[in-house]
Amino acid sequence: MSQTTSPPPAALVRANQFGARVAHFLDESAREIPRDIGERLRAARTQAVAHRRVSESVAAPSVLAQGNAAALGGGMGFWGGAASWLPLVALVIGLMGIGTLQEQMRAREVADVDTELLTGDLPTAAYTDPGFAQYLQRATKE
Repeated sequence: MSQTTSPPPAALVRANQFGARVAHFLDESAREIPRDIGERLRAARTQAVAHRRVSESVAAPSVLAQGNAAALGGGMGFWGGAASWLPLVALVIGLMGIGTLQEQMRAREVADVDTELLTGDLPTAAYTDPGFAQYLQRATKE
């Protein structure tokens, strides 16, 4: 798959030109610095880079450890841990409530069918009729 690159926008070209000019001026001025000052600047730059690497390697594991503790609920105290478990507890209670309500609705439907059968105007022969199950299904839907 070949990708065609469009020419860079004018702002990017201007920024690159500015950067090249600044680099040129810095190179010229660096040649004018005495050798002993240049050496001290080089040593300071090396120390700064080394210090930056040390601080990054020390800071990175502590940030990761803090991030993992927060993600696992550690370091938040009792209320933080309780708050992280609260949605799960609410879900379990809700599911139990839905199950109980469905059982009650089924029991109520069965009771309604029994009531209709016992108080209805059906002859005794209707109970043995093959179409009786269909009649019951229509009666419960209405």
